[in-house]
Parts: sequence; C-alpha cells; structure tokens
Amino acid sequence: MKPLELTDTNFSDEIASGLTLVDFWAPWCGPCRIIAPVIEELAGQYEGRVKIGKVNVDENPVTQGKFRVMSIPTLILFKDGEPVEGVVGAQPKRAFETLLDKHIGTAAASNDSSTVSAN
Repeated sequence: MKPLELTDTNFSDEIASGLTLVDFWAPWCGPCRIIAPVIEELAGQYEGRVKIGKVNVDENPVTQGKFRVMSIPTLILFKDGEPVEGVVGAQPKRAFETLLDKHIGTAAASNDSSTVSAN
C-alpha cells in the first residue's frame, strides 16, 4: 500500500480523525529517500489502524510552515488532527513501529474507557 499524498489543499481533511503519521520530505533529500521504503512498508503494515501520508515540502510550503518543519525528514504523528509526537531524521523501522504501537495502545485504551457505563 502506498502512503497518501498529502498537499496544502487536502492535509487538514485527511488528518482530521484517527491516527495519521505524516512524513515531511523532498525528492532531493538523501535520508528521505532512504526511509521511503520503510514508510511504504508501514502504510501496508498499519492499514486500517493508522493512516500514513507524505508531504513534499517543496510543493506544499503552507503545511510545512504551519508545523515549523525545518529539517527533513520530519515525521509527525497526528491524533484527530492534532500533532502528538514527532521524529526528526532517518530512523530504523523499529523506531517508527514503537512510536505507532504506543499511540495505538493509548487510542484503544481511551476508546475502551469511554464505553464503560456506570450502573
């Protein structure tokens, strides 16, 4: 599965609900190219649980500026449209899995607690 192509136009709508990991990158960035296959693997691995998207910073300066992305690659995890955690620089796949698994666990826990009713 390919990551979503996020732009200044569709960014807010695409990250509005659930968990979304966004890779801010550029085609000329060596470390961005190195982690690109990992990002694609994560998109398939977490399909249905986490959206994975990419923002080309050269083509989408508004979104880049809004989140003050100064170095690339920068990956930001959003929950319901709000940034919750970020990673700057190329990391091994396991680092991204740890980040996602941590937030999937907290998202599930908060969903579970909201369904408990008082008797």
